[in-house]
Amino acid sequence: MKEVNLKNYNNDWYKPGNSLRILIWMFVSAIFFRISLPLPIKIKIYFLKLFGAKVGTGVVIKPGVNIKYPWKLSIGDNTWIGESVWIDNLAPIFIGSNCCVSQGAYLLTGNHDFSKVTFDLIISEIHLNDGSWIGAKSVVCPGVIVHSGAILTVNSVITKNMDELGIYQGNPAIKIKQRNIK
Repeated sequence: MKEVNLKNYNNDWYKPGNSLRILIWMFVSAIFFRISLPLPIKIKIYFLKLFGAKVGTGVVIKPGVNIKYPWKLSIGDNTWIGESVWIDNLAPIFIGSNCCVSQGAYLLTGNHDFSKVTFDLIISEIHLNDGSWIGAKSVVCPGVIVHSGAILTVNSVITKNMDELGIYQGNPAIKIKQRNIK
């Protein structure tokens, strides 16, 4: 078996933004987003936009939300981001309108190439299209497109694209049925 040598690990190619901007965002995030106090949503939206996020109207962002880089985030109208959601957006994340990202969900845009001794970083954007719902404690993996109206049920892990109006469950999540909207 070939030994993994992490001293060769080097991802200098990845530049998420200006170092000072990242540092300032870390402080703003700690004070206004990651705390459990229910601060006014307008303040949160103001700071997201100030740091480059695109945010629609009627967006709700609950306490305890962790957003890595707001300049790589786009949220449509009337979308709800629940308590303790982690938006780990090393690559862009696009959340459409009328979406729900439930409590404790994790949107993950990065991983590592385990086939290389250098364990290279791999990043890929995520798209949550209009009307999609990510259940509590669920994980959306890098590169996934959640098509319109699709649902990822509680505590599931999705690694592949989800069909429009599909309901997915499990780890790895599989389609269990089609959503019928009345």
